Amino acid sequence: MKLAASLACLAAASLLAAASARADGAGDPAPVTSTNGEYFDKDGNPTYKIGKDGMVDWYTFIGYRMYGANCLQCHGPDALGSSYAPSLVDSLKSLTTQQVQGTIIGGKRNISASQELVMPSFGENKNVMCYLDPIYVYLRARSDGALNRERPSNHEPKPADWEKTIDACFG
Repeated sequence: MKLAASLACLAAASLLAAASARADGAGDPAPVTSTNGEYFDKDGNPTYKIGKDGMVDWYTFIGYRMYGANCLQCHGPDALGSSYAPSLVDSLKSLTTQQVQGTIIGGKRNISASQELVMPSFGENKNVMCYLDPIYVYLRARSDGALNRERPSNHEPKPADWEKTIDACFG
């Protein structure tokens, strides 16, 4: 119950922030800070770090895996969309971090005379919510063209507190 209330507040805050934000994408993805293996851009948004040798940060790697476990059945194996759902590679080019995360948390419904597009809410799904930042980071890297569709071949080591963070999220 406590998790549900917290997630509902987070969803509302994300949607409110998204309403006042410009829809020009997340901006410059260059990492400027990091905490426990997670990188952030100049605006404090989660971002990726990919070395010249192709090594990705842990969050991008786990985001790839969790996208595959939770999102590809609708959005396709490389986030380019399918007959069920749109390309996230294209969508993230014009959506802010808050808009993307708000849609994942709260879902979305778009109905017109020719189609009905429905994204279910994942706000209660710990397999998505506990990995929200990594999934977003992976999609951001795909959308920016910094990461190709293949599984990242090399990644930074798992952060020291990763297991503790995930265990706390799953309760």
